[in-house]
Amino acid sequence: QVQLVESGGGLVQAGGSLRLSCAASGTIFSINSMGWYRQAPGKQRELVADLTSGNSPNYADSVKGRFTISRDNAKNTVYLSMNSLIPEDTAVYYCHAAGVFDYSLSGTDSWGKGTLVTVSS
Repeated sequence: QVQLVESGGGLVQAGGSLRLSCAASGTIFSINSMGWYRQAPGKQRELVADLTSGNSPNYADSVKGRFTISRDNAKNTVYLSMNSLIPEDTAVYYCHAAGVFDYSLSGTDSWGKGTLVTVSS
């Protein structure tokens, strides 16, 4: 089993910045992709950004130019640097990882418990 633990959420004023971190631990044979999703109150969970091995980062249109995803493979950690935050970015941010996390050697998805980001106007 793999555990994903997010950190870095909090309250920030519009125009401010935050950096989220997500560390994967436990049984990890390989990680194909890591990324961030978010869910605002009353809305569906949506992709924010993800990073698949060997590919360029993928961003939601709403965060392009403001958010940057990066990954430290040695630490099994993914980061999300968020700049120029706006109230519409307020949501619970969830870390996601896809890879091989158990001895069945089958690919699976794993989710963190989420970290709340609140942007005040």
